[in-house]
Amino acid sequence: MTDWTELTARASLASHRLIGWIYWDPRAIELYTELGVPNGLGYYAASRAAPLLPAGPQPVAAAFYSIHPGFLKFAIETALAHTTWERIFDARNAAVGEGLRRHVPEIVDELAAMGPALWTVVDELPEAGRVCFAAHRQAPRLDDAVVSAWLAVNCIREWRGDTHFAILASEDISRVQAGILHDAHLNYGGWIAQSRGADEAALTEAFADLESRGLAEGGAVNAAGLAVRELIEERTNELSARAWRSLGERDTMMFLNLVEPVGERLLKRIDETAGPNWMPAARERRD
Repeated sequence: MTDWTELTARASLASHRLIGWIYWDPRAIELYTELGVPNGLGYYAASRAAPLLPAGPQPVAAAFYSIHPGFLKFAIETALAHTTWERIFDARNAAVGEGLRRHVPEIVDELAAMGPALWTVVDELPEAGRVCFAAHRQAPRLDDAVVSAWLAVNCIREWRGDTHFAILASEDISRVQAGILHDAHLNYGGWIAQSRGADEAALTEAFADLESRGLAEGGAVNAAGLAVRELIEERTNELSARAWRSLGERDTMMFLNLVEPVGERLLKRIDETAGPNWMPAARERRD
């Protein structure tokens, strides 16, 4: 029998790598800066949230869950003072097309051919409780077939993200605690929560609550905390399997066979443009 949880975990990692490089891509930031945004400030937040920007900073912060609301507010207000979400969306997508053809040209034609099947999956996924996904699904679909397929994968990726955040909320895991637990899960050494804007006071408060719940000791996540985070990951994969089941085993394997071989190359793009810590969801657990 097909192990859909395992396939979903693989497809998730492959999707994060297929998508993630664009958020630190120099060409994308250049095009974003050309829209009038000084020094391309806040590109990651503005480009990832583009279809949701009209809702304002607070809904975007709610949808992003673990990133400091103050950073998101600054990024969104800076972007919208100079341009529109549609132009941000178009600039990012132009860089996606250029980048895929430059960095992974061997997958472009086959990925483009998968677009219609991927969009069928996207259109069948339920949007209830998944605001970031719904905003992306509602966004314009492009004539450039490979960028269109990439956008469909991104919709599936954001559907998984919304699902994951709903599970975190159901476990009463705060914004800062989400970063702390993810950091421990990947053995990152204490970087993730800080990178998302948590200061010392916020970390102290978050750890105090985790310790009161038996999930941390002495300012570090313990075995019980790691077990909770592992259960959250497993539950995310179980629920997110819906998308890949809908695509079907044959096409899911086609997607994996296409993207996995170039995944490390795309991850290297992040290392080269942002550094070796960014986009932790696209990385294996560290030894």
